[in-house]
Amino acid sequence: MKTRLIRLRFRRRFRKSQQQVGDLSTQAEQGIDRHFFKRFERLLPIRRFLLGWIGLVVLLIAGLIAQNLTLSTHYQTLRSVPGGIYKEGVRGRFTNANPMYATTDADTTVSRLIFAGLFTYDKEGKLVGDLAQEYAVDEHGTTYTVRLKPNLTWQDGQKLTSKDVVFTYQAIQNPDAQSPLQSSWQKISVTATDESTVVFKLPSALASFPYTMTNGIVPEHILSKVPATDMRSADFNTVHPIGAGPFAWRAIQVTGNGDPKTAEEQIALKPFKAYQGGAPKLQEFVVRVFADADQLIKAYNDNQLTAIEGYTAVPRELRNNHSIVQNNLPLRAANMVFFKTTAGVLANQPVRRALVQGTNTNSIIKNLGYTTRAVREPFLAGQLGYDPSLAQASFDLNAAKAALEADGWQLDKSGFRSKAGQPLAFTLTVPNAVEGRSVGAQLQKQWKQLGVKVNTQVLGASEFQNALTYHSYDAVLNGISIGIDPDVFVYWDSTQADIRSANRLNLSEYKNTSADAALESGRTRIDPTLRIIKYKPFLQEWQKDAPALGLYQPRLLYITRGSVDGLDDRPLTTSSDRFSNVQNWQIRQARVTN
Repeated sequence: MKTRLIRLRFRRRFRKSQQQVGDLSTQAEQGIDRHFFKRFERLLPIRRFLLGWIGLVVLLIAGLIAQNLTLSTHYQTLRSVPGGIYKEGVRGRFTNANPMYATTDADTTVSRLIFAGLFTYDKEGKLVGDLAQEYAVDEHGTTYTVRLKPNLTWQDGQKLTSKDVVFTYQAIQNPDAQSPLQSSWQKISVTATDESTVVFKLPSALASFPYTMTNGIVPEHILSKVPATDMRSADFNTVHPIGAGPFAWRAIQVTGNGDPKTAEEQIALKPFKAYQGGAPKLQEFVVRVFADADQLIKAYNDNQLTAIEGYTAVPRELRNNHSIVQNNLPLRAANMVFFKTTAGVLANQPVRRALVQGTNTNSIIKNLGYTTRAVREPFLAGQLGYDPSLAQASFDLNAAKAALEADGWQLDKSGFRSKAGQPLAFTLTVPNAVEGRSVGAQLQKQWKQLGVKVNTQVLGASEFQNALTYHSYDAVLNGISIGIDPDVFVYWDSTQADIRSANRLNLSEYKNTSADAALESGRTRIDPTLRIIKYKPFLQEWQKDAPALGLYQPRLLYITRGSVDGLDDRPLTTSSDRFSNVQNWQIRQARVTN
């Protein structure tokens, strides 16, 4: 009974709630109808007025947005900002990042990014400290004291000290290590007096010595454990090199399984934030080394590369690519024709002088396609010791012809000259590059007007290097690195023509005792004024003997996709000097408020 009463009471309450909900719904509908729809109907007559106001509000809002966008572009500029992955393509093969061994384009590229030297070059080409803070030389010019910058560290966090510097140069001097730099460091004592001071003692004064201290320094705490005989092939060189330069090793990826058409090495480098020159602004630097030139060009056209190095002219396949920026970085070097003065018709001084006088070097420079300076003597224009009055003979075709006539070289029916049955003919060896072939062809044409028969021999990279090494040529078109200091001893002193010399860089096999004495005296004088005086007899003999034909200063053609902020158009001593301020390079851009 009690349960039944509870059910009845629940049903009454439920019905009452339903009725209340229904009443509320009815009231809501009536309220909406009375307060909204009926009032909305009253607005219909003035709908045009309302729509006008709504449109005006919309226009005002759109105008404000447009004004803000316009003002933002006025008060903001597009600027370079940190970040981005820089990918540089290089031809060849990567074999060694260790600066004691790096010689090829690929190796020196990676080595320069990872390792730092005691000194480097600034924008004006002056020698400035990298790891070194300063140096001093004694009054005799034989003792150089170098002080390191404070708080230097390796990329593994270890402290970099004078012990590392001493270890580097003593390793270079060790014949078992087989470093190509060994000949430059013979008989030089390297010691440390404290943690930040290194003393170099030379057997005799050498004014150009500071410029030899730009090679990378290697870590003693790692490589001292490697026997000198194994140092050239140590894993350190290719798997996990550790330096103190702007970028640190991240990884290497090798593809192509040795196929010369597809072989490639990709070396990924990360910024070294503790680099003494400042943390790099790039997020990453990737060096891609291609065995095949076609694959490199394809990678650039496929937007996979930021830059290309190693060409003397823009490849034909890239000439229609509008993203290209040609950075023409002048090299402190000289492109010359070196006459072998010890054999054949070029052993004849009047012939060499006539060839020089019969060459229109201005025409050759004009056809290069870029602006550069002429080379008219062993020193570069503006260099210490350069003397315009002692330059090689200027172009005068008629005078050159007359000189050959006076020396007994007569024209025959073929249009070429001969003397006592000996034809005036020789072979000019040139590198197989666009610029080399072009210059060789122009020289052949110009010398033909003199009545000289010239055959051009075009050689690939390895064959050309062999010709230079063994002096297997009559005349050779080649570039020599001179640098800032005018010490050109290795190119012109007679000792450097000897087959027993370390490098045999006297390509003309030039021998002149007066020139030798001047070269040897000039390089041992620290005082600039005295050096100029000492070098003068060398320039006089060189002008008279004409062992070579000076042409022009070459460039480093550095192709980039658009401009690279921080990449300065500065003169370079070597191609890897393009990285002298790589820590400041930027490739990303964003709008920044002024």
